Amino acid sequence: MQYEAVIGLEVHAQILTKSKIFCHCSTKFGEEPNSLTCPVCLGMPGVLPVLNREVVNLSMKTAIALNCTIARFCRFARKNYFYPDLPKGYQISQYDEPLGLNGYLEVEVNGKPKKIGITRVHMEEDAGKNIHENIPDGSYVDLNRTGVPLMEIVSEPDIRSPEEAKEYLAELKKILMYLEVCDCNMEEGSLRCDANVSLRPVGQKKFGTKTELKNMNSFRNLQKALEYEIIRQREVLEDGGIIVQETRLWDPKREATSSMRSKEEAHDYRYFPCPDLVPLEINDEWVERIRKTLPELPADKRKRFAEDYKIPSYDAQVLTSSRALADYYEECLRFYPDSKKVSNWIMGDLLRELKGDEERIEKCPVSPKHLAGMLKLLDDGVISGKIAKTVFEEMYKTGKEASEIVKEKGLVQVTDTSEIEKIVDKVIEENPKQAQDILNGKDKVMGFLVGQVMKESKGKANPQMVNEILKKKLQVKK
Repeated sequence: MQYEAVIGLEVHAQILTKSKIFCHCSTKFGEEPNSLTCPVCLGMPGVLPVLNREVVNLSMKTAIALNCTIARFCRFARKNYFYPDLPKGYQISQYDEPLGLNGYLEVEVNGKPKKIGITRVHMEEDAGKNIHENIPDGSYVDLNRTGVPLMEIVSEPDIRSPEEAKEYLAELKKILMYLEVCDCNMEEGSLRCDANVSLRPVGQKKFGTKTELKNMNSFRNLQKALEYEIIRQREVLEDGGIIVQETRLWDPKREATSSMRSKEEAHDYRYFPCPDLVPLEINDEWVERIRKTLPELPADKRKRFAEDYKIPSYDAQVLTSSRALADYYEECLRFYPDSKKVSNWIMGDLLRELKGDEERIEKCPVSPKHLAGMLKLLDDGVISGKIAKTVFEEMYKTGKEASEIVKEKGLVQVTDTSEIEKIVDKVIEENPKQAQDILNGKDKVMGFLVGQVMKESKGKANPQMVNEILKKKLQVKK
């Protein structure tokens, strides 16, 4: 029997505020354990939470960007469960009256656009963190994260493969970063993903029993875990077994999932409206004010880059992979308008250097103006393409302008005909067999001689002139 996967993702994104959702404690990462807590985020008796307005603003911004309807009235609820890292015994979240509803996100799958529905975007507080590693006789609890603001972005079960899930998460991450509502640092837990996955016979409308994969913190883990779970469920079904609704954990070392606990239903959490927070009323003016703060989003920017700058869609995809990189590209074009040449240098040499240093474009030591300056030297024939590579490496190391490096290192391109002729004569004399091969019609050998001339000139000879002079001299010999 042929089976079809049905996947829905629940993404938890830490909202980029300086203070927690219901108190003034800092959200800074990596501080001394339990140093960023107060009676409010610890849920001590007699304290009351106060909603952080900026959390609402940034959540609303996200919901609008994801094409959601903004609820004019929403409410917080208590989600009751007990974990060691949640000492008050409940989490303040949203349940049946969330902030954003019925949106969608468009991704490209196998070159075709596909809309994936967004069920809801809601606000909630994070729990703390249990620490088990290197503690032989027990566990510790760090409550610094307790009360850190989160958005939960829940998709419809519209995803049909691990690749689609990866594309969805990648596009969502880009949008959150463009909006500057989340830093999306998956290593620090700012962006986490749970996946619900089930199988059903192809053609059947009814969903199969789902399992939930918890807390995947990388694209690779998400894809691998889904691939594993789909195969596991298929084998169970083909052996005549049944899928148990449960929560499973992905172990990246074993590359396998394992059962964590039976899956709770909503009624297990005994949701009820939070008595400590008044309902949130949102008027049209507030929504419109937030809507006006939205930047150009990745999909629109990709389309505009391809149309306005006449670059391939692949280039547009790469150059808009982050808002900062897109801004860098457009800033370069202010100084040097050849969009394809700029694209080639950014996607080639510049991104390679940044990747080698594991740095972001924001830390790039080559300014857009300096990159444009180097390209102008190339156009003017001051440096050759080969020398430009050397100049760019020096620019990246030192942050200096190209003209300064060319002057310091004497890298000006040799365009003096008599000087190049002398080098060509020397190379022909030292390589008589190759010269004779060319005379015998083996034109491919020409590249070897050109290379020897460039080597002899330390890369400074004008390649076009070298080619012309070589052909002329060998023609003379014919």
